[in-house]
Amino acid sequence: MSERRAAAAAPEDLAALESLEAELDERWPETRIDPSLTRIAALMDLLGSPQKAYPTIHVAGTNGKSSVCRMADALLTRMHMRVGRTTSPHLQSVTERIAIDGVPITAAGYVHTYRDIEPYVQMVDDSSVTAGGPRMSKFEVLTAMAFASFADAPVDVGVIETGLGGRWDATNVIDSQVAVITPIGLDHAEYLGTEITGIAGEKADIIKSTSVAVLSEQQPEVSEVLLRRAVEVDAAVAREGSEFAVLERRTAVGGQMLRIQGLGGVYDDVFVPLHGEHQAHNAALALAAVEAFFGAGKDRKLDDDVVREGFAALVNPGRLEPVRTAPSVFIDAAHNPHGARALAAALSGEFHFRRLVGVVAIMADKDMRGILEALEPVFDELVVTHNGSPRCMSPAQLSELAADVYGDDRVHVAQSLPAALEAAVELAEGVSGPGEEISGSGVVVTGSVVTAGLARTMLGKEPT
Repeated sequence: MSERRAAAAAPEDLAALESLEAELDERWPETRIDPSLTRIAALMDLLGSPQKAYPTIHVAGTNGKSSVCRMADALLTRMHMRVGRTTSPHLQSVTERIAIDGVPITAAGYVHTYRDIEPYVQMVDDSSVTAGGPRMSKFEVLTAMAFASFADAPVDVGVIETGLGGRWDATNVIDSQVAVITPIGLDHAEYLGTEITGIAGEKADIIKSTSVAVLSEQQPEVSEVLLRRAVEVDAAVAREGSEFAVLERRTAVGGQMLRIQGLGGVYDDVFVPLHGEHQAHNAALALAAVEAFFGAGKDRKLDDDVVREGFAALVNPGRLEPVRTAPSVFIDAAHNPHGARALAAALSGEFHFRRLVGVVAIMADKDMRGILEALEPVFDELVVTHNGSPRCMSPAQLSELAADVYGDDRVHVAQSLPAALEAAVELAEGVSGPGEEISGSGVVVTGSVVTAGLARTMLGKEPT
């Protein structure tokens, strides 16, 4: 597996990937959805229903989905299962979205997979357009590519992350053995609405009669919606805080040590190489999901050493990820207020910086003020910038909003992420008076998945 991670794509494969991405980008982006499963269902039928060739764990929610997917993948892999994982969005390369054996598909494999299903995609496009509908969206096509790749591998289990919502999400053509719901908050309001119970209803639709519903702790009104759905379809339910829970948590070097009440018993001394209380809860959720997948229950624990080894081997890029020292630089993909609050809590609870500088670029369709306000208590100074996406708020506009939250003196503007990171390092290393220590400073790059991915690339991190 390490050799596959290290292998570099040939220039011609990268060129083919870039050409294909330009082609797929002409389709509807994943930020635009049509409330229908007709197109993806038709394509699955034409392909012979590859999504039914293996059992699945389906993950929906507002925050923590990718982390839970990667955790479940790590545990299942350690149990000698061949795992197909699809997550979205990607950090650096679209190939990250389709992973087998914990490794992203190659550039050549990505192109081959699309070209293999392309004639069938065209058939669905033509049928939809003739009926007055749209062509398949890019996300629908990528979802089909993942399902087909997993069937071809073949995998023993698929770990599937939803894109937006759940009910009309292209991934919702599966009937999963386990349906996981991570914490639900307000996000993508333009598509899912501004009522949290309505959002919960959309995400709850991944719970099927075939599923065990594994539910994170939620606001009471959200829990009511999720439990109502489980009752409607007669799905078994495992709830955080009831059937499973984080019993103890303490900070450790490079992460945290946990004691988790699982569905089958208590797991002690579980090291998770991630920071933040939210990641502890994600770990408990992922563990319960894997237990449910194997039918674990009272007195049917998974092997303790296997659980410890699976979590210890976890790789989860862009989640309060350390990428540089002196000063410490971290990358986090928080892109909504809920995620920003979790990031702020982790920074204040587990780190003690003399000075902490934030580098932030945020998409214009996000709750920018909510993100800035959540991070204000932990950032001494802020550098606002642009991540290169056409959806990103301009630095000038973002700085005006930031000044209302932080004050003019704490806000700095850079026109590009490289310039912003350089400015932030200078601010972090600076001293305000004689005798002040230079060490103990830090920089956190956040505000968007795109921002986090660009920062990883800038700092020499490979996609994973």
